[in-house]
Amino acid sequence: LQTLDDFKNIVLKTGDNGVPVYLGDVARVQIGPEMRRGIAELNGEGEVAGGVVILRSGKNAREVISAVKAKLASLQSSLPEGVEVVTTYDRSQLIDRAIDNLSHKLLEEFIVVALVCALFLWHVRSALVAIISLPLGLCFAFIMMHFQGLNANIMSLGGIAIAVGAMVDAAIVMIENAHKRLEEWEHQHPGEKLSNDIRWKIITEASVEVGPALFISLLIITLSFIPIFTLEGQEGKLFGPLAFTKTWSMAGAALLAIVV
Repeated sequence: LQTLDDFKNIVLKTGDNGVPVYLGDVARVQIGPEMRRGIAELNGEGEVAGGVVILRSGKNAREVISAVKAKLASLQSSLPEGVEVVTTYDRSQLIDRAIDNLSHKLLEEFIVVALVCALFLWHVRSALVAIISLPLGLCFAFIMMHFQGLNANIMSLGGIAIAVGAMVDAAIVMIENAHKRLEEWEHQHPGEKLSNDIRWKIITEASVEVGPALFISLLIITLSFIPIFTLEGQEGKLFGPLAFTKTWSMAGAALLAIVV
């Protein structure tokens, strides 16, 4: 029974002469009012009609909310007198505050790491090599995010925040080993002036000595996130951006530690 005619053609009985009596012969069949299933009220001012915007999977929540606000603003002028659209819950405020807070924490983390590098290396130019690897590594991560279609949300920025501390480790070890080799040369050749050619040769040998080990160590840290890539469903969508951004940040740091 799907249509009104189906109900009208229901046979109630068959007469003595064999003529069937249908429901439509003795009653009026029509669609009646739907049963009330709930009530919505706002601020104690009486009943209201409510609606919920449902976000499609994979879409940018901030962009969708902005588009919904623009559409509601355009519809406001066409509403009857006395009718208005009132937003009861706006998730964009939470998103903006969370991203703003995380961005400030990332900046603070950069500053702390830079100060620690300069303090322990005690050599401005050498410290700059480690410090510069931070923004360059993050640029590499953001470029990969762009090509991969990942949004800059709480989870993706959180992956970068996790990786920042480990991104400069390889550069610091590389710089420290180079300084160690330069000091050894000065002790072995007292009174001799260190030429640029010899300096580059020593630095190259120091880089070759620890470069493969540093690259493998960063690769092992990166591979530790493989289980997160295997997550499916809601868990995979939630933690996937974090794992990708941390992986790209570490990969960029590994390349910079060897090249720079």
